[in-house]
Amino acid sequence: MTLAATIEKIEARTPAHRDRAIDGLRALALLAVPTGHWLLGGFTLGDDGALRNASPLSAFGFFAPMSWVLQMLGIFFLVGGYASVLSYHRRPGSTGQWLRQRVARLGRPVLGVTAVWAVLIPVLSALGVPGTTLRTGSTLVIQPLWFVGVYTVITALTPYCVRAARRLGVWAAAPLLISVAVVDVLRYGPYADAMPSWLSMVNILPGWLFAYQLGVSWGEGRITKRHARALLIGGTALFAVLLLAFHYPASMVGVPGEARTNSHPPSLLVLALAAAQSGAAILLRDRIAALLARPALWAPVVIINLSAMTILCWHQTAMLAAAVPGSWLGAVPGLTASPDTLGWVAARVAWLPVFAVLLVVIGKYARVFESPWGTGTRAAKVRRAVAGLLAAGFAVFALGLA
Repeated sequence: MTLAATIEKIEARTPAHRDRAIDGLRALALLAVPTGHWLLGGFTLGDDGALRNASPLSAFGFFAPMSWVLQMLGIFFLVGGYASVLSYHRRPGSTGQWLRQRVARLGRPVLGVTAVWAVLIPVLSALGVPGTTLRTGSTLVIQPLWFVGVYTVITALTPYCVRAARRLGVWAAAPLLISVAVVDVLRYGPYADAMPSWLSMVNILPGWLFAYQLGVSWGEGRITKRHARALLIGGTALFAVLLLAFHYPASMVGVPGEARTNSHPPSLLVLALAAAQSGAAILLRDRIAALLARPALWAPVVIINLSAMTILCWHQTAMLAAAVPGSWLGAVPGLTASPDTLGWVAARVAWLPVFAVLLVVIGKYARVFESPWGTGTRAAKVRRAVAGLLAAGFAVFALGLA
């Protein structure tokens, strides 16, 4: 089938009521994940031939603003909340059935990638790949999967988010922001030394629920353009104040060697950015929808959304598919060489199309994990049990417990 025929087919199959702007925003946020990890993550090659994680942000702090653009999880949670509330209202069965279906859709690809890696580890070890490289790779693979667990918990809270949105509108997200602000004051303020080390973990749920709640309120029709402008201006102002007056780390992603991080768990700076992004997205919705009315632009959005979990789960594997063989050749610029020169940056940009092609090839086979594995049959139960055991074994290895 030709490209033009594929585009026409996708256009013909798109329902008239499809919200193209929401799908476009989701696709944009999805693509930001591999792009961010591929650009802002690198390796060092030790004398033992093993790969270890590194980041160009350690050498080039002025790259931090790039992370402001590539950190689009606020947009992802926003459109996730919007889409979830629409799906929740259209559910044909009970809330429990609706939730089980959504959890299964998220869980299958995660089980798939972790089960495959559980098999790959002994195979790669037998082929001579150093154990340190395997642990580095396992850490990278499991790193994005925290999102699925958090997103699953937040999805389960959708009925409560709907009630809050109907009662409070856009203000339903305010207590979440205040909660994160209080924790930040406690962990970074004058009494920080007296605070327990686990305190920062309190921010995980309200920190990521913030943008999701905004999305639910948006889906309930409780956010107007006036509210969106307030979110954009207020979020931008808070972001600037936190950076300039309170000296929050400039990078939105973790930097090796730095004591403080914004994203794990989320700090108030993450919520400020999410508020600004959410306001901008809501204001640009009509323009995005008009742009995606063009079939040639709409077709890739559909393809990206259909492969959402595959992209999330396998993009680090695509990078490793190039880096692990590259480590046998020595310090390859932009791949296995230390990310501490501007030459590395230029070389890494040149590697991005290679990573993308590898992801497409891997995704061709990995997308099977997004489809239902069958229900009720003994074979399906055995497949799920085996995948679960393999996934658990990989998690133990990746988390350094074995």
